[in-house]
Amino acid sequence: MAEIGIPQRPLRVAVVGSGPSGFFAAESLLKSLVVCAVDMFERLPVPFGLVRGGVAPDHPKIRSASRVFEKTAEHERFRFFGNVTVGRDITVEELRRFYDAVLLAYGAEGDRSMNVPGESLPGSHAATEFVGWYNAHPDYRDRVFDLSCETAVIVGMGNVAMDVARMLATPVDVLKNTDIADYALDALAESRIREIHIVARRGPAQAKFTLPELKEMAEIPGATPLVESDEFTFTPACRQEIEASPGLKRIVEVLEEYSRNRPGSGRNIRFRFFLSPVAVLGKDRVEAMCFERTR
Repeated sequence: MAEIGIPQRPLRVAVVGSGPSGFFAAESLLKSLVVCAVDMFERLPVPFGLVRGGVAPDHPKIRSASRVFEKTAEHERFRFFGNVTVGRDITVEELRRFYDAVLLAYGAEGDRSMNVPGESLPGSHAATEFVGWYNAHPDYRDRVFDLSCETAVIVGMGNVAMDVARMLATPVDVLKNTDIADYALDALAESRIREIHIVARRGPAQAKFTLPELKEMAEIPGATPLVESDEFTFTPACRQEIEASPGLKRIVEVLEEYSRNRPGSGRNIRFRFFLSPVAVLGKDRVEAMCFERTR
């Protein structure tokens, strides 16, 4: 049996998915002691996954990670095949016949549902749609978002929620200097949204955003971050958790600063805690949301 993993007969690996996990895996394979040849398959015509389609356009430093992937893509034993859907254009079994190994690195596409009545009404959208829309993702660039209302509600308090809130709150004069999709910039220029509520089921100590994303809210021209003082509460156990974590303590300190702010004349970004969605209300489209207190 011929030796595998030498220049004359590299270990042939198929990587399905061209996001960060796929490219980091390809890089490791190409740098390994075993000589490998990597073919990468991607459903979209272009690579880089969430680095291209999931990072907010006002975060160019994070997007610059694609330069590392570009270096990998230039390797002589690397090939990229775009516009290929595994499972439709070629099956995993076929890949297994042609390659020594098949690595599935396409992630977990799909949205988490709130599982509440009215969630499917027009005007209710998954964050995936909105993020893909302003990033010109091929799957979402044809979406239409009604920004003619004055209030937007974002359920969830991770970094994606912060990205969405920031895109809604940032003036177009600032966004135009980013690589946001032109059609999204035009739509946001007509936005009438003035009140943005970021809602979490749990308290400030359990928020999932990171400190830089939180502090950015105070840097948006014309926007005021706010925290409801009656929702800014902690149990003894939460306070112990905060004291034990310098990073969490700093996040709570910033939220406390926001709790002292007064509503501004521009856009207000309201952090809401201890609220769980019960229903999305409306007849033909979203008109309101109903929440229940979790504490």
